Parts: sequence; structure tokens; C-alpha cells
Amino acid sequence: MRQGSFILAAVLVALLTAGAVGAYAYDSSRQDVIAHGVSVGGVDLGGMRPAQARAALEDSVGEPLSRPVRVRVARADRTFKLSARRARVRADVPGMVADALGKSREGNLLTRTARSLAGGALETELPARVTYSRQAVSGLVRYMRAEVDRPARDAHVSFAASSLNKVPAQRGMELRTRGLERRIRRALVRPSANRLVRARARVVQPSVTSSQLAARYPTVITVDRGGHRLRLFKRLKEAGSYPIAVGQAGLETPAGLYSIQNKAVNPAWHVPNSDWAGDLAGKVIPGGRADNPLKARWMGIYAGAGIHGTSETGSLGTNASHGCIRMSIPEVTALYKRVEVGTPVYIG
Repeated sequence: MRQGSFILAAVLVALLTAGAVGAYAYDSSRQDVIAHGVSVGGVDLGGMRPAQARAALEDSVGEPLSRPVRVRVARADRTFKLSARRARVRADVPGMVADALGKSREGNLLTRTARSLAGGALETELPARVTYSRQAVSGLVRYMRAEVDRPARDAHVSFAASSLNKVPAQRGMELRTRGLERRIRRALVRPSANRLVRARARVVQPSVTSSQLAARYPTVITVDRGGHRLRLFKRLKEAGSYPIAVGQAGLETPAGLYSIQNKAVNPAWHVPNSDWAGDLAGKVIPGGRADNPLKARWMGIYAGAGIHGTSETGSLGTNASHGCIRMSIPEVTALYKRVEVGTPVYIG
């Protein structure tokens, strides 16, 4: 009886030993075989050995990642490209194969052998090992902003000596960058991702539209020194044209864009301390006196220069003043009523 038990035990030990040896031998023969159900970057590598897995990954991961990513901004009708070379995209194929093999070898000898013999699968998806340059992605977005962004332009008036030119408003454009870098990075590193990224841009409206322009310029005066004409514009339409005299050589009426600074009826004349003023230099001549050349009305513009009436109507149409703009008394009186302090005055 004892001998029979011993023999049975010996047989069982022999069978277990043989099974273990067989399992070990089987498992060892598959140590470089990727388990079924293991995928990397969307590529099923189950049952493959390293060389096969590398080839599969080069075709299915490396080749797509070598293509450029394009970013389309539809509203701006622009497409931008980021090449894999510029983005320094690198697919670590050996590292992905090593990850797949490492996942396949998880567990113990018995579980691995049992799963393999039973045709089981791990059903594991591993991420692709891909590196890239974040600086390249940021640089692309900065370049896109420089190309797409355009500030809105308000409607405004371009002044000329004898006319006003209405410059229409123009809408601007602004690239929407929120989340854009993240979507570009995702397209760079995912082999199965669409290599076309759609970016958005918004229209920027001007603060002043063309229809609002006339209301912003209710009154404007232009002075044509060469043509000796002063023109009055109301809501950007010419409402009056008058002959004038302007500054003589050496005392020219200053060119530029100014405005009416002050107004006065029968103004006093504060005589400049200039050689041409002679004995009157530095004096104040009350308004209405015969020796006061500022007749009837005064509209100050800049540094002592202004628009005023004159009794020397023969000087109109010439360069005769000491820098001021002379008008006939009836016309300067009429003009005075039609302009306010702050009215733009363009002298050309």
C-alpha cells in the first residue's frame, strides 16, 4: 500500500514537473511575441515579433506623422502649414515596440501561458510615443496672428486744402487662439488624427461707421493758401466759399490741422513784439478803433493767428497779412455765426 502511494505521488510530481517545464519552455518561446489584443497608437500588433511590429508602426504611425499639419482659417481665406520637420516630430518606434512587449509580459508564467493557449487577448491600447517642438507650435500661432489680425479702421475725414475726402470704415479681423495650440499639438502626435485643423477668426467692427461720419464733423473749415479761398463745410458738404488774404513771405499762415480756439466780436488787437509792428509792438489796441486791423470778428486758431475781418478788401486774393486769414467784413460776420469753438480748421 505504501509503495503504491509512493509511486502515485512520484507520477504526479513528474507530471507537474513536466507541465511546468513545458509551460516555461512555451512561455520562453513567446517572450518576443506581442500578446494578442495589444495595440499602439491605433495599430494592432498582436502576434507580431519586434521586426514585424516595427515595420507595421513605421507604415501606420511614422508615415502619417511625416505629413504636414495644415491650419485653415476660413473667414480669412488663409491656410497655414506646419511641416513635421519644422515641428521636429519624432516617432519613437523602438520605444513603442518595447512598450508593447512589456505589456505582453505582464503577469506570471501561468497566466500568460493560459491566456495564450486559450486564445485570450489583453485588449490594451497603448499611446504612440511621439515628441515634437512646442516652440514650433507657438511660433506658428504667433505667425498666424500676425498674418490674420487686422485692426478695424474707423471712418474718418482726409483733409485737403479745398476739399474733404471721406475715408470709409473698414472691418478688422482677429484670430481666435483659445485652444488652437492644443488642437495643433493633437494633430501632430496622433497618427489617425485629421491633419487639417480648423481655426476660427472673428470680425472686429469699427467704432465709427461711414454713416456716422457726417455727425462727427458738423462743421469744418478749410483754407487754401495758394488759391486764397476759405471754404465752410456743413456735415461734410460745402456750404460756403470766400476769398481771403493769407500771410506774406516770411510771415506765412501756418499750415496744418487746427481748430477754432476762441471767438470775439470787435476784438482788441494785442500787437506782437515784432519788428514789423514798429511803435505799436507790445500794445493793446481796443476793438473798433481805426488803427485796429482786426475788424468786426475774430476766430483764433493758433499762436496769435486767426480769421478776422479787414477793411483792406483790395488785399483779398493775395499774400498780404502778418500770418492771419483776412476776410471781408460782411463775410466774416456771416461766417462767425456758423462756426463754434472747437470747429476743425485745415490750412493747406
